[in-house]
Amino acid sequence: MPGRNASNPSANLDLAPIGNGRTSALVDTNGRIVWWCFPRFDSDPVFSRLLAGDDEKGFCDVVMQGQTTTHAAYVRNTAIVETILEDASGNAVRITDFAPRFMLYERAFHPAQLIRRIEPLRGLPRITIRLRPTFNYGQPAEPPAIGSNHMRFGGGADVLRVTTDAPLSYIAHETPFALTNPVTLVLGSDEPLQASVDSISREFLERTRSYWVNWVRGLGIPLDWQSAIIRAAITLKLCQFEETGAIIAAATTSIPEAPGTQRNWDYRFCWLRDAFFVVSALNRLGATQTMENYLNYITTIAVETETPLQPVYGIIPNLPLTERIAENLAGFRGMGPVRIGNQAAEQTQHDAYGSIILGASHMFIDERLPGMGDAALFRRLEPLGHLARKRYLEPDAGPWEYRGRARIHTYSAMMCWVACDRLARLAGLLSLNEQAGYWRAEADKIRDEILSRAWSKKWGALAGAFEHDDLDASVLLAAEFGLLRADDERYRSTVEVIGRELGRNGFMMRYVADDDFGAPETAFLACQFWYADALALIGETQKARDIFTDILSRTNTFGVLGEDIDPVSGQLWGNIPQTYCMAGIINTAMKLSRSWEDAWVAS
Repeated sequence: MPGRNASNPSANLDLAPIGNGRTSALVDTNGRIVWWCFPRFDSDPVFSRLLAGDDEKGFCDVVMQGQTTTHAAYVRNTAIVETILEDASGNAVRITDFAPRFMLYERAFHPAQLIRRIEPLRGLPRITIRLRPTFNYGQPAEPPAIGSNHMRFGGGADVLRVTTDAPLSYIAHETPFALTNPVTLVLGSDEPLQASVDSISREFLERTRSYWVNWVRGLGIPLDWQSAIIRAAITLKLCQFEETGAIIAAATTSIPEAPGTQRNWDYRFCWLRDAFFVVSALNRLGATQTMENYLNYITTIAVETETPLQPVYGIIPNLPLTERIAENLAGFRGMGPVRIGNQAAEQTQHDAYGSIILGASHMFIDERLPGMGDAALFRRLEPLGHLARKRYLEPDAGPWEYRGRARIHTYSAMMCWVACDRLARLAGLLSLNEQAGYWRAEADKIRDEILSRAWSKKWGALAGAFEHDDLDASVLLAAEFGLLRADDERYRSTVEVIGRELGRNGFMMRYVADDDFGAPETAFLACQFWYADALALIGETQKARDIFTDILSRTNTFGVLGEDIDPVSGQLWGNIPQTYCMAGIINTAMKLSRSWEDAWVAS
């Protein structure tokens, strides 16, 4: 199946995210932990094998002597991964990986910690535990300091402590040994455990499993595609840094969008644009706590009016995102450079105003929230609206963050219209009639300008920028946001033109014109969801369902999507897990699913 065709699990995107709202790691199909930023999403990766090229460093794995087969999967409805290793003689080992997550003392317990349990299932397997952390983005750790039942690895800003009941000498020297009883590795901060490794791991495993099962039980999911929706919801929850509410775009940095390209970026930060789609997806499922945490994050940003609004922020908003190169990592499959930070934080992207106001709008209409939006919050949002109405005709980098070109991008102008339109609606809800009239007039003016200057006579469709004919899939969202009605002939024509001109072998490109790096090579999967949504809006429901089910067939072994897909090979590329795409699974499924009443209706 496309996306599952590389023989080396560490050299493809067949990866399973595990995490707990504070930290996140990736496990491949051989049970190797190939990526773990410790102690936070944006920290130095102590496991960096994913970006180490041919260097065998930055990982934790279990090598089984004579291994012939492997099978890896999530424990149903959880963020726990089980990997089964077998040899030709029938010996078998089970590896269970998870990050502890449960309620303790009436609050979430989610330490910067991973737990790995290794259990003999059959026979007398012989294994080697290999533990090779890195610090400072790719430098091997200093030789460990070995205690009575733990190892301490130094060399970076944080010390990694590994507490275990496995023989420490065997781990330190990577010596094969017979696995006769379960052994456990607890990896995390330099703190001693309060009980035995075995009892803590068993208790934490059961409580973590119960947490996820109960969380999933509370989701309001549709009838169709339930397992895909559940996996997407869990994955999205893993991408929120709950301490601040920030939602990262992906857990990784610098996985290229296509083979050999320089299009590789650090996605371990919070894009206001992406996060809105994530919040909308989880809100549709009833996961309101994630939405509430994010709203706290964006209102923290919104009240800071002294500096220009950035399109992307760190998981702690005031941390700089200065971009630099990690010299000690060769890159995914050796395709560097590996970037730390993201220059996009320095760009001008006017859609950010609409993204914040659109997200904050939930606080005024969702009665489930304990603290509803009021006139005071509205007044805090109005300065963003004033910036939107002033800047919608100024060129910017656009939603695709062009580094060497500025235009008046249709999507950016549309989101400035969204900012004013939603302020008008919110003012109406609050009976602020004067403000409602003011913002409605401003929104109408922006809308008229967009529909006049973004319309391409060449294509008979909305183009990607004012007075330019280059097409851009982001305008498919015009009906979703309400700029055009779905039954408006201009929208139908736009959908048809983009489907015809930007489609490549059944996949949707963001755009096809040359950018800073030449012509794009891979399709952007979020656009595939937008196209399916747009088809459904104009009445092409069956075609939309066919496209959607095809996307689901392109997920990796664990049901997860990266950012991009090769339209010829079907291979996944780009940072993973891509929250834009995982949110797309939920948002599109909710639109296209049959109702629960249809479950027992004869077909």
